[in-house]
Amino acid sequence: MKGETSGKKALLVIDMLNDFVRPGSPLEVPETRAILPALRRRIAKARREKELVVYVCDAHRKNDPEFARMGWPPHAVEGTPGAGVVSALAPEPGDVVVEKRTYSGFHGTPLHFLLRRYGIRSLTLSGCVTNICILYTAADAAMRGYDTMVDERFVAGLAPDTHAFALDQMERVLGVRVVRRPGKAPRR
Repeated sequence: MKGETSGKKALLVIDMLNDFVRPGSPLEVPETRAILPALRRRIAKARREKELVVYVCDAHRKNDPEFARMGWPPHAVEGTPGAGVVSALAPEPGDVVVEKRTYSGFHGTPLHFLLRRYGIRSLTLSGCVTNICILYTAADAAMRGYDTMVDERFVAGLAPDTHAFALDQMERVLGVRVVRRPGKAPRR
């Protein structure tokens, strides 16, 4: 399996699911639709350059305690259409899908083992939501020693202030390389 990828880099596509992307979906993040074209191009580039493409997807149980604890509406319930990756970014043969039940793509999943098996040391995080699943996955990646990058063109937040805060935290506290959209400077 190691020969199938560059052995160094992976692109994580986090929660680009119907229940976050489709208009009117339970946890709609409208900004996800704005990043779709750029993210589709980034995924194609990763495949061309033999980066491992890993879809990290919410897969909640029907009565997941997160729904009651956080007040989230039921979303991305495993086995439902809402838990599927949006068709514009559908996984292809050679891509990997990792299901998660909470914010971090590492918590309670085989993600770290999988990345180690492929010899991956460098991660680019993409998807949604910047201040939730992107931030917590970035924190766990940093604590595990991965060289981690987040390019603002490929992540979506619920609100500009929490999106900016999360990028700032990733950069200043976690040491994540944050690439800002052209014309945007980090908050100081």
